[in-house]
Amino acid sequence: MTRPRRSTTRTLPLLAGAALLLAVGAAKVSAQAPPTLGTIERLDPALDALIAPDARVERVAEGFDWSEGTVWDRAGDRLLFSDVPENVVHQWSKAGGASVFLKPSGYTGTVRRGGEPGSNGLTFDHDGSLILAQHGDRRVARLKADGSFETLADRYEGKRFNSPNDVVVKSNGDIYFTDPPYGLLGENRDEGKELDFNGVFRRSADGKVTLLTREVSYPNGLAFSPDEKTLYVASSDPGRAIWMAFPVADDGTLGSGKVFADATAAVGKVKGLPDGLKVDDKGNVFATGPGGVLIFSPEGKHLGTLATGEACGNCAWGEDGTVLYIASDMYIGRIQTKTLGPIPGRANP
Repeated sequence: MTRPRRSTTRTLPLLAGAALLLAVGAAKVSAQAPPTLGTIERLDPALDALIAPDARVERVAEGFDWSEGTVWDRAGDRLLFSDVPENVVHQWSKAGGASVFLKPSGYTGTVRRGGEPGSNGLTFDHDGSLILAQHGDRRVARLKADGSFETLADRYEGKRFNSPNDVVVKSNGDIYFTDPPYGLLGENRDEGKELDFNGVFRRSADGKVTLLTREVSYPNGLAFSPDEKTLYVASSDPGRAIWMAFPVADDGTLGSGKVFADATAAVGKVKGLPDGLKVDDKGNVFATGPGGVLIFSPEGKHLGTLATGEACGNCAWGEDGTVLYIASDMYIGRIQTKTLGPIPGRANP
């Protein structure tokens, strides 16, 4: 999703004046623990089986323009994530903190441009190579060992993609990705837009690109159910802020979709729109959207929200698969969960 507009004056999470009122003992405790990122809203007792009552979202990194595309790099024991406006992929680890991993990440052209040029969604293929949805270069690419990019998909029927946004690799190696217009300076009205729609696509192992659906107005994040029989697709359309569930046929194509959850009524009341999402091994959906990270049961019941206080772009399972990392505007957060999620690039945990 394109980053939300915000005031040039940021509200600091901790006010200096209030800090002076803390007792010395409390100050020592807060200095040892990472600060909290927002609160947890509990709507159903079933949430307790996924998020412990005393759990908290820790703020582990900050200072980014619009963080996105979180993915855990198991081989490097680190989190990778995009800063889309800055055309950078950052890395974060407990030992080393945050630093630049890759620049440029999504736009390799020589003509300077603004907007959202960098990489967005990130994942790993089954060989452990980093796959990037690149806004500026309008393609899905693989990062090679020498640091160069290999184009995997950049056109459909001879026409350039809008700006691939999120990407996921199926167990058979097929690459599924969304293609909204957020990387184009004029979005849907951009003169360079070659496709007259925004779609969800698949790039099969033989390199063939197939249009799966064009019925989602602003397709954004996507993720498979544990059995890969359902593909969830977020739509970041403010007028229809929904998550769709599509049945996946044996040949990898999609059947008719249905609305899995609808958050349109919350748009404008809290920050964010449907964006990136992940699914745990029980089929629960952790979806960034209005208010933070919304947690849904496999049946679409809203169990609660990790209300970070900022618009969230994406989330990802990390470490041993029980820790959820969250890209929340200028922040990166993490929370220990009681569930388990798959990490790309290896067999499901």
